[in-house]
Amino acid sequence: MRLHRLTITAFGPFADTQEIDFDALCAGGIFLLHGATGAGKTSVLDAVCYALYDAVPGVRQIKGGATKDASLRSDHAPAGTYTEVCLELTVGGRRLEITRSPAQTRPKKRGTGVTIEKARSGLREQAPASGDWRALSRSHQEIGEEIGQLLGMSREQFCQVVLLPQGDFARFLRADAEARGRLLGRLFDTRRFAAVEERLAELRRGAEQQVREGDQRLLDIGQRIAGAARGGIEHPLPARQPGDPGLAPAVLEWAAVARSTAHERRDIAESALAGAESGQAAARRLLDDERELARLQQRFADGRRRADALEARRPEYEAARARLDRARKADQVAPALALRTDAERAHRTAAADLDRARALLPAELTDTGADHLSALERKMLEELGRVDAARGAERRSAEISRERAELDRQARADEELLADAAGWLTGWEAARRGHQERVETSQEAATRAEQLAGALEPARAQLDAARARDALDARAAASERLLNTAREHANDAKETWLDLRERRLRGIAAELAARLVAGEPCAVCGSADHPAPARASAGQVDQASEDAALAASRRAEAAVTEAERDHASVREEYAAARSAAGGSTVAELVALTERLGREHTAAHRLAADTHAAREALARAEREREDRLTAQRSAENRVAARTSRREALDQEQTALESELVRARGDADSVAEHADRLTKRARLLAEAADAVRDFDTTAQRLKDGDGRLADAAFRAGFETPREAAAALLSGPEQRDLTHRMDDWQAEAATVADRLAESDARDAAEAPPARLDTALMSYEAAETAHRAASSALTGARERSGELVRLSRQAEEEVRRLGPLRTEYERVARLAALTAGTSTENDRKMRLESYVLAARLEQVADAATARLLRMSSGRYTLVHSDARSGGGKRSGLGLHVVDSWTGSARDTATLSGGETFFVSLALALGLADVVTDEAGGARLDTLFIDEGFGSLDDQTLDEVLDVLDSLRERDRSVGIVSHVADLRRRIPTQLEVTKTRRGSTVSLRTGGADG
Repeated sequence: MRLHRLTITAFGPFADTQEIDFDALCAGGIFLLHGATGAGKTSVLDAVCYALYDAVPGVRQIKGGATKDASLRSDHAPAGTYTEVCLELTVGGRRLEITRSPAQTRPKKRGTGVTIEKARSGLREQAPASGDWRALSRSHQEIGEEIGQLLGMSREQFCQVVLLPQGDFARFLRADAEARGRLLGRLFDTRRFAAVEERLAELRRGAEQQVREGDQRLLDIGQRIAGAARGGIEHPLPARQPGDPGLAPAVLEWAAVARSTAHERRDIAESALAGAESGQAAARRLLDDERELARLQQRFADGRRRADALEARRPEYEAARARLDRARKADQVAPALALRTDAERAHRTAAADLDRARALLPAELTDTGADHLSALERKMLEELGRVDAARGAERRSAEISRERAELDRQARADEELLADAAGWLTGWEAARRGHQERVETSQEAATRAEQLAGALEPARAQLDAARARDALDARAAASERLLNTAREHANDAKETWLDLRERRLRGIAAELAARLVAGEPCAVCGSADHPAPARASAGQVDQASEDAALAASRRAEAAVTEAERDHASVREEYAAARSAAGGSTVAELVALTERLGREHTAAHRLAADTHAAREALARAEREREDRLTAQRSAENRVAARTSRREALDQEQTALESELVRARGDADSVAEHADRLTKRARLLAEAADAVRDFDTTAQRLKDGDGRLADAAFRAGFETPREAAAALLSGPEQRDLTHRMDDWQAEAATVADRLAESDARDAAEAPPARLDTALMSYEAAETAHRAASSALTGARERSGELVRLSRQAEEEVRRLGPLRTEYERVARLAALTAGTSTENDRKMRLESYVLAARLEQVADAATARLLRMSSGRYTLVHSDARSGGGKRSGLGLHVVDSWTGSARDTATLSGGETFFVSLALALGLADVVTDEAGGARLDTLFIDEGFGSLDDQTLDEVLDVLDSLRERDRSVGIVSHVADLRRRIPTQLEVTKTRRGSTVSLRTGGADG
């Protein structure tokens, strides 16, 4: 990478455009970048870094919460000048131009106030043949990726190997291994090795957790074994914790002991159960014998008791047998008795019916016979036939009357319809004109409503704008007052800061003198002797006061910018509202809007009636047609009705003469027919009742004869005696069952008393059942206890076997996990540097960085030998540090004069400078090769030369001058006066109140 040209505008301390020709600066190989403190020397390097990476070096980022873009813009630049950095360089054989502008505020092109200008980036490339520039990209991301690929290094690496910060490398020399590891890790990107360490640590933790969980499960099984043994184990569970070595064998051995003890207890319980079963069998046999003797004795006693009870019931049995015999004889008389009972019941019913029928007949017919009553019935029926013939004429006459009434009703309805139609049709023309006028009025209102709606919305918008205009007028005045106040405050704060800065610069010598320490080199001249340090005067301003004033000034400027933005925003809103409102007042616009609203509402209300008006006109025309049609139909019906009424009158006159003859003294033919029907029915019922009475009387007489004959043949003296002996079927079956039960019980008792074993048992002594039962219960209790003990022993033994298998399976499953854990733990401890196998306690990442540091030390030694006239050599050391710290990143300086090696932290100020310079140059070579071998033709070294004596300074400059052999250019950033005499090519940065400027000088100067 070679720089050609850098153009800076409104960047850092540079208010105007400054152009730096690096081709002219690099022509001599070494050039000096110098200027007063705070002039902006480092800002030139910041501009180079910002052009390449869109960011300045990390240590120079703004603090206090300000944004990156806000820290880049020059405080001296006028409002219309944009901050911009343009860098032209050659990298990877391509000549490129990078332009970057941060986000910044600018005045609005129209109106007052400011607006935010977005950050911009641009990349161009020059064609080698024609020299024309071609645009490549305007994307921040694309440009960053392109430059990163060409340079092959990150911003942090670039700042370390191109912008060599000597203070950082001096601290690197004095730092411990951990601090060196952090810096080298950022430069060489050893994150993958740290990731390997972390991954192995995670695997170790995971495997350890699995092993602990497996051990815990094994201990849980042991606890369950202890619980299943129920105190049958002499020794407790081994007191081990999850993860302890030897836990699995100890648990398995303890489980085997518990299992064998349970087997022995089970065998003892089986023997005890066998003895209890023998005793139980003997007690059972004795109890069964006593129970059988007691049963036979009880059986014989029950037989004797039942025989006595049966003999006591013998008179009852004999009486039941005699009663059943008389009932079976009476069954022969039952049919005749039933017939006589039925005949008597029928005769009583016939007599009652005859009495009721005679009560309805006239007095002269109460004793008349059935034949005479039947003859009278026939005469009544003949007269009824003659009356029925007149019923049709009566029904027709009634129908004619109803039809005439309906014709009268229809005539009245048609008369009302004709009158209503005539009245409605008389006012038709006026009604039609009214409907048409309603339709026309609503249509005109619709047109008017559309016109008013078009005028109403602009009026409302104008009213809103007028209200906003009046409100924004007051806000604009208030924001203007705030802006003036902010500007006054900003001016005061800036004047205060400038005054404090001037006062501090006047007393800067005293401030620097206050930092001097006896025996340590001066940061300005490098001398360790301080014969006459400056003294602070009264009112001396320190850096903290100046920084506080600068921060207050910047906050005041930010407040001004915010107030300008707010004021411009309010003014823009006010102008827009004023333009939209016109010259009308709010009251005028309110009155106009309300008037238009009322007129629009009224017109819209009328327009909404358009459809209804048209529908009403259509309904009226349809009603007119319907009424005309109904009028013509009614007139036709009136004419037809007159002819029909005349025909009905003639027919009804002819029917009335016939009906007068048929009605007789009744009001109607139907009434006369009903009278005849009732009389015929009464005569027929009376005749039937007489006949039934005579028939049932004969049947009753015949039944009495047959009943007396049947009772005599059955052996009864009278029919009443036979009826008393009758029993129903259930009663006979009950007597039969009672007799059968007595006979069955007699047979059973006889058999029971005839049993020989029962008779022998009755002669034996009484059975001792209680004694035998107590013996059996004792044997049964002993058997249950033995059986329960055996069951418990078997269950414990089986449970212990099952749990022991689980423990064995858990141990087998845990074996590979424990093996994997031991392997991973060994690797994790080895890479983390905590293993006993890792003698130097060196982490994996430190091991890789140690190899890189060894390369850096070798590259640095090649230059350090020239700078120190062959005296010093920089070597890498992997020896362990004191205090138990880890090893791998030690640096020692070997002094060839004494032959001894010492730590770099013991170097003096001048030695630290040229050793750190050699280290920085060596690191630049190694990082460049690591990043892809991109050629770095321009390097910058920032400060530190003031600590060198003349001879060492010459040697250092010779080493830097030798870089030209590799076609490299070195820029030295320093304010040491002696360098201005030694380096003829210089870039001077001069600061003024209006900002800093740069100038190229090639003749050298004295300072």
